[in-house]
Amino acid sequence: MATDIAIRLENVSVGYVVPSERIGTFKEYIIRWVQRKVKTQTFWALKDVSLEIGQGEVLGIIGKNGAGKSTLLKLIARVIRPNTGRVWVRGRVAPLLELGAGFHPELTGRENIYLNGAMLGYTRKQMDKKVGSIIDFSELGGFIDAPMRTYSTGMWARLGFAVATDSQPEILIVDEILSVGDEAFQQKCVRRIQQFRENGTTILIVTHTMGMIEGMCDRAIWLSHGEMKAEGDVKRVISAYRKGQDHF
Repeated sequence: MATDIAIRLENVSVGYVVPSERIGTFKEYIIRWVQRKVKTQTFWALKDVSLEIGQGEVLGIIGKNGAGKSTLLKLIARVIRPNTGRVWVRGRVAPLLELGAGFHPELTGRENIYLNGAMLGYTRKQMDKKVGSIIDFSELGGFIDAPMRTYSTGMWARLGFAVATDSQPEILIVDEILSVGDEAFQQKCVRRIQQFRENGTTILIVTHTMGMIEGMCDRAIWLSHGEMKAEGDVKRVISAYRKGQDHF
């Protein structure tokens, strides 16, 4: 892979085997599975997608729900593997796929910071140096030592974003996470992402907010039913996407 390329996908397809008929209960499904009477079909979330993303590029990914956007991000984050094709990724990836997914509700915010740090590969000593800036960015103040089961959804998201973005990654994946929290904190998150951009981080953004795609991205792709329908100039891709919705 060329040194100026951060991510490359070559003829990638991802399929999921799903029942082709409705089965009323889990018990019925198990019985029919044991009897080998479950009829299945393969649902292709991505179909023969090829894509190159340059180092430091900001790519917007648009499409309706179920188009394959999150599957594409999970491939790049190494959460899943493709059925066919190959994926190359150069650099440390920070996937903001679901903020606070690794948090434990019975632990305090502070304890969850250390827990998530360990999951990301940081030592206790490293987290001791980082915890102050994480708490400051999250703006949780006195709530940081309360159990996370007492947090609102917005507070949960604040801490998740603060932990995930405390250190600048080579590749940042942002999946519809900027729609949570109040407007002021959303703008704070956008500013941090823009700082990463200015410092050369490769960024992938999935959002239904076209204004954000136009304002932040160098290039865009449109996914529909697992296929890449358009790629290139942001305004051109958004226009094609909007026109294409009339045909579905």
